[in-house]
Amino acid sequence: MQAFQNPARQTLVTDLAGPRHLINALALNSMALNTSRALGPAFAGLLIATVGVHGSYYVQAVMFLLATIWTIQMRVPERGRESARAAREPLLQSIKGGVAYVSTNSNIRAQLILALGPLTLGMPFTNMMPIFAKDVLHGGAQLQGFLLSAFGAGSLLGALVVASIPRRRAYALPAVIGALVFSLTVFFFGSSQLVWLSLTCTFFSGIFMTTYQTQDQALLQLSAPSHVRGRVMSFYLMNRATIPIGTLLAGALAHSFGGPAAVRMMSLAAVGVVLLVIAKQPAFLRLKVDLQEPDAAVIIA
Repeated sequence: MQAFQNPARQTLVTDLAGPRHLINALALNSMALNTSRALGPAFAGLLIATVGVHGSYYVQAVMFLLATIWTIQMRVPERGRESARAAREPLLQSIKGGVAYVSTNSNIRAQLILALGPLTLGMPFTNMMPIFAKDVLHGGAQLQGFLLSAFGAGSLLGALVVASIPRRRAYALPAVIGALVFSLTVFFFGSSQLVWLSLTCTFFSGIFMTTYQTQDQALLQLSAPSHVRGRVMSFYLMNRATIPIGTLLAGALAHSFGGPAAVRMMSLAAVGVVLLVIAKQPAFLRLKVDLQEPDAAVIIA
């Protein structure tokens, strides 16, 4: 279900918020997601203690039902003829058209590589927290909780900052810088043996992960025409599959070289992906989108 729902939901944000407010809307969406990740387990635990496991599933089903009803009640602006024609395409032809569009558009390819590469190679460090908390920083479950909380707090702050900044244009350069800084903070975390430095690195990695992902996603949605936007977002949301693959790789590296070395190697690979995008697509750094225009035309300065 998520494979069908997520691209449609992300595309719906663009239709409802419009180009001018898209980055702010995506940042608020990210903030809500991170808040639910932080508070959801505690709320679920309270439900299980109150109404039992089966009762918590009933509550979740009711929440999904309410979300479905509210979604049906939304008034989505009408799309153009190209979107209507694309909606009638056979499934395989639609997939083929999406692949063809991505493969022939260099800016879209650069944005997708930037979205998937650093996240796939960098985010597995959060699953290595038990190793760092116990073996590197000589703490326990409480320290592990502090490290994850620092990352969550940074993510929330990053989303809040992006959501609150008024802007007339969206630029590719901040997304590239954010991806690079995110990868470097993960590297410094893997190199740290001090609690305060590790907490600082996780906090700033959360900030830059959210800011770069939000800006890159906004550029991706604004750069893609409406009739292929959902298909382009399907590629973007492949991170749901690539991050577990990256975690598997990190686990294999940790088994052979240890957790800190695995995180350092993965983060350096993430830095390499960003530098590869810069080297292969230097014009991408000058990409900007005018949010005041109805069609959000892409301009290369």
